[in-house]
Amino acid sequence: LVSTVGVGVIAAGVAKAGADIILISGHAGGTGASPWSSIKNAGMPWEVGLAEAHRMLVTCGLRDRVRLRVDGGFRTGRDVVIAALLGADEFSFGTVPLITLGCVMARVCHQNTCPTGVATQDPERRAKFAGRPEHVMAYFWMVAHEVREILAAMGYRRLRDLIGRTDLLEALDDSVDWEAVLRPAVSPSAVPAVPRVWSFALNDQIVRDAIHSLMEGRPARGIYRIRNIDRTVGARLAGEIARRYHEVGLPERTITLMFIGEAGQSFGAFAHRGMQLILIGAANDGVGKGLSGGEIIIRPPHDLRDPSPVLIGNAALYGATGGWLFVAGRAGDRFAVRNSGAWAVVEGVGDHGCEYMTGGGVVILGPVGENLGAGMTGGVAYVLDERGELERRYNPQLVRIDPVESPTEMAFLQSILERHLQLTESPRARALLERWPEAQVCFRRVLPKGLAGPYLPLSEVFATDSFELPSTEILSRITVLR
Repeated sequence: LVSTVGVGVIAAGVAKAGADIILISGHAGGTGASPWSSIKNAGMPWEVGLAEAHRMLVTCGLRDRVRLRVDGGFRTGRDVVIAALLGADEFSFGTVPLITLGCVMARVCHQNTCPTGVATQDPERRAKFAGRPEHVMAYFWMVAHEVREILAAMGYRRLRDLIGRTDLLEALDDSVDWEAVLRPAVSPSAVPAVPRVWSFALNDQIVRDAIHSLMEGRPARGIYRIRNIDRTVGARLAGEIARRYHEVGLPERTITLMFIGEAGQSFGAFAHRGMQLILIGAANDGVGKGLSGGEIIIRPPHDLRDPSPVLIGNAALYGATGGWLFVAGRAGDRFAVRNSGAWAVVEGVGDHGCEYMTGGGVVILGPVGENLGAGMTGGVAYVLDERGELERRYNPQLVRIDPVESPTEMAFLQSILERHLQLTESPRARALLERWPEAQVCFRRVLPKGLAGPYLPLSEVFATDSFELPSTEILSRITVLR
């Protein structure tokens, strides 16, 4: 794991997943085989990531499950002792052992022209290699000897007695705030109990409310406040629907839930048939991940004046197999990555849109980032290319760009815009419909090479029930709920 702020949460996750060793890699170090982009300005000092990972594992009661290893430019026994004090069990050395074998850091490892014969298959250059195992052994003996000297000076006999003892470290530079590195780890028993007010609490509530309504034989409806600490909202309910009703799911919009606020990661993940999730606000990464037939509607608050807001993060619809996503704003990178059956309407996407897509479709009513359609082997994307920039931003390896001339496709796009406007009250959709004959000629179809034409879910679009969002007055009073 790259040393950076927040690596402790990731370390706890991989520990729960069964990792035996977690390696925290700092920004320094690296051999000549690494490109400069992987050496310079990549990550943070290993001290920052190691201290956070150790502290988080201890707090979560997971420290005894794994061994922490660290690397990033280790050279001396002093480095080893400091790493142990910050929580490391193991220590990786790379650059200096190579130097003991004769490496001069020429940084031509990938060119097969190493001047000292360390990293080459050229017989003439390999003949220059003068390194011997004894050189590396002598270096590590010196490192170990320095560690023993430091331990003796501190009054300890074994290195393992120092692991995690940040109280034995002292900051000598007052110009830097070292509190985040030197703060001691706190065991779970010492952490005061706090009410569970986030994470799965909202999921628990909506499952109880929805199942209670369904058991009484009536549709489930609800309005909830949501915060960015509420993650994967809707996933647990989708699991309950799949367990009770299997793949068939429920009739359309049997469950309609509205959320007000900012959703955490993976909002609407795995939403099943019969689920309709409406978010008035914005969402983090992973919206609609694994969407399985549900419908997700995301629109900005009524008082937001930005005509084209960014409403969702990266990797929306990752691995989705069915359903609909309507976003009255822009999305981040990798929109609809690995989508295999869901349809979406969005008003702009970042880089790598429709990456590895194999089915379904996307209607993009705004600008796109670089590399659109990379690895796309199925499905279709309709892009409103008013500025003529699509030719410079798509990936021509597997996809092609065609004009949209079919009357069926034109009617489909108009119907999509009408539905988008109906569900989200999108100013963008309204403006396009008002000048539809002019706007329709700006659409371009992005389709994998070799495919004759896209599958269009016409029956689902044209047979849409009427839908109306609550009024502004009602929405302004929802803050008192939940």
